[in-house]
Amino acid sequence: MKKLSFQLTLIIALSVSVALLAGCGKDDTYAQEEGKVNVVTSFYPLYFFAKEIGGEHAHVVNLIAAGVEPHEWTPKSRDLDAASKAQLFLYNGAGLEGWVDGFLKGLGSGSQVLTVEASQGIELIQGNPEHGHNHEGEQTDATGTEAEHSHEGEETDHDHEGAAEDVHDHEGEDAEHSHSDLDVDPHTWTSPRSALVMAANIRDAFVKVDPENGAAYESNYSNLEKQLRELDDKFTQELAGYKRRDIVVSHQAFGYLCRDYQLNQIAIMGLSPEAEPRAQDLLEIAKFVKDNSIPYIFFEELVSEQLADTLAREAKVDTLVLNPLEGLTPEQEKAGDNYFTLMERNLKNLQKALQ
Repeated sequence: MKKLSFQLTLIIALSVSVALLAGCGKDDTYAQEEGKVNVVTSFYPLYFFAKEIGGEHAHVVNLIAAGVEPHEWTPKSRDLDAASKAQLFLYNGAGLEGWVDGFLKGLGSGSQVLTVEASQGIELIQGNPEHGHNHEGEQTDATGTEAEHSHEGEETDHDHEGAAEDVHDHEGEDAEHSHSDLDVDPHTWTSPRSALVMAANIRDAFVKVDPENGAAYESNYSNLEKQLRELDDKFTQELAGYKRRDIVVSHQAFGYLCRDYQLNQIAIMGLSPEAEPRAQDLLEIAKFVKDNSIPYIFFEELVSEQLADTLAREAKVDTLVLNPLEGLTPEQEKAGDNYFTLMERNLKNLQKALQ
């Protein structure tokens, strides 16, 4: 009986140990890979570009999981720890990551990570209708003006002591501070032309941290550049022939795309998708839709489509998806979708809406 009891106890103990080890392996998303450039990215487009350029020489992890809206995400201590141990940390900048200043300060002076603001060099669009709610004329300026572009995040003399506490303290600030507080449109990646600049910045970062494999990074970048230029040409040619140039969107995320392909976005919500529009704004946009025979109102998949649906019912039109590519849904990830497949779908839906 004692022998049976001992065997049972041993079996249970081994089962628990195996379960714990399996659990550790499953949760260890940020494990480093020896012999590769370890890269941490802040959101999906940077992850995709880094994977394409880094190729077999890079191990890339993305902080934001599939299905999570980047505007609502804030980092935890484990995210800071992963970035501090990497060779590259890529973030968009232009105000997208409201948490990034505190995050970079927490990396510590001992960290060797190169921090790169991927939007550096892009002519940024100024203006945020959330501050003025000005729909007079019912059109949102898609061109904008050149904004000052700061690179505060490139400092390296940070204090790592108390880094976990710093990130948790900063989370409270970020709950009240999103990129909607800024007067710059951060959605640079929605245009293939801006994406070209971002990809070049990522290539330069790889070459800087791993010059031995510079030729491979240059070659991988050339392939990505070719695809982005082809996508740019396709958008230019296939959107040029439409007389209609207005699109109504749920979230003002397409300023760079509209600027580059001569479209005009009328946004229900401003730069931040969680911002609530006024009832007057909704009435004005509904009137604009009716008066101009706009056939579709665009919504995006990672945030609620309730407002777009409400407005579409009021204006008696249909809805379509226009993806800001801030992240993949779990279904898109499983299906193998990527930046290019989603942009191709965007192009088809834009053509449908402009007819």
